[in-house]
Amino acid sequence: MGRECRCVECGYRVKSLFVQYSPGNIRLMKCERCKEVADEYIECELMIVFIDLVLHKPKAYRHVLYNVLNKKAVNIQHLLWKAVFANLLIDAYRSLLLRRNYEKTSLSHSFVSTVVKVMIDILSANIVFICSFALAAKIMLHLSFDGTRKREILLGILISSYFKIFLLAMMVWEFPASVIFIVDIFVLTSNCVALKVMAEPSTGKCIAVCFIAHLVRLLALQLRESRSLGHFDL
Repeated sequence: MGRECRCVECGYRVKSLFVQYSPGNIRLMKCERCKEVADEYIECELMIVFIDLVLHKPKAYRHVLYNVLNKKAVNIQHLLWKAVFANLLIDAYRSLLLRRNYEKTSLSHSFVSTVVKVMIDILSANIVFICSFALAAKIMLHLSFDGTRKREILLGILISSYFKIFLLAMMVWEFPASVIFIVDIFVLTSNCVALKVMAEPSTGKCIAVCFIAHLVRLLALQLRESRSLGHFDL
């Protein structure tokens, strides 16, 4: 196991999470500080982990961000690029959903030109989000963003935005546009839990940093979309 593994209960660093005696025969290790099992999720089904993530349990986030995404177990740089690409695609789909609700004559634009505009809007909005998040975290949390630390926190924020995948259900079922903003709220709260787990500041500061970053991103996205959709009735 990697040296960055953490106890899911208290966040204390542990040398190993389990001892394997034979294939399928393991013993879970206990944390030296809290004396609890360091990571009970090792023996749990993936669905249980996912349910606890949805319930915003910090120990589930520690399991994923520290013990699953371990530096020695995965290539952080490659995973980061995959997470960025996946988030951009889902954000583009979100924007297309909103355009479908707002535009009255969507057939008047070619599909290619619409997709290009959406991708430019999404890319610029996410750059604004990252910059505002980094600035707010540096000012309010006094976080130093060196190369490794910056990648870890950015990956944690992207991974904790998993609620966006629920937007894909709108490919099959019809939902009102309000569902999109409900998903945005869950993404915000999930980001707060992830930041709390990774940086360990007060909950209020985590909420403030994430809220500022999401608000700036939303304003930037709304500004660009309003310019491109200004000739339609909203």
